[in-house]
Amino acid sequence: MNTRFRFILIAIAVILLAYVVVSGHYYLCIYLCGFIGFVIWTQYRDGTVFLATQAFHRQDYEKTKRLLEEIKNPDHLRKGRRNFYEFMLGNIAMHEGRIDDAEYHFQLASRLPWRKDNEKGMVLINLANINLHKKEYERVNTYLDLTDKLTLTTRQKGIVDKIRNEINKHS
Repeated sequence: MNTRFRFILIAIAVILLAYVVVSGHYYLCIYLCGFIGFVIWTQYRDGTVFLATQAFHRQDYEKTKRLLEEIKNPDHLRKGRRNFYEFMLGNIAMHEGRIDDAEYHFQLASRLPWRKDNEKGMVLINLANINLHKKEYERVNTYLDLTDKLTLTTRQKGIVDKIRNEINKHS
């Protein structure tokens, strides 16, 4: 749910709450208050990251960026949402050519917990690639060494091998 839809749901629930109080159905008040609390809690803890992830997979970067901008304070997001938030912002920054911003967001994403090794591996591969373009080869090797400890997909292993070959050319 996006922020606007959540506010509409809250407004409807508040109107229903007023009606229920006037009607004397106090047991429904508890359910409506719980619903309102849940919607507010999900706004702060989940935000619009899920919708942004769907747009990101469709490579709709403008919509992804717009949905991520709805999140006012990303520090309140759950760790399981914050990592994808930072990862998507890093990819958008790379897409727009803002390499330093991309590195910042990927650095944040690398410090957060990931459920799967290949997800964290993608973050480290992006960091290695950024530092390869900056010609900071020691940092590239550090990130690649970290990917060696992870279970990567075949495609990711191929990318790591290409980056290693590129480093060997410059050594």
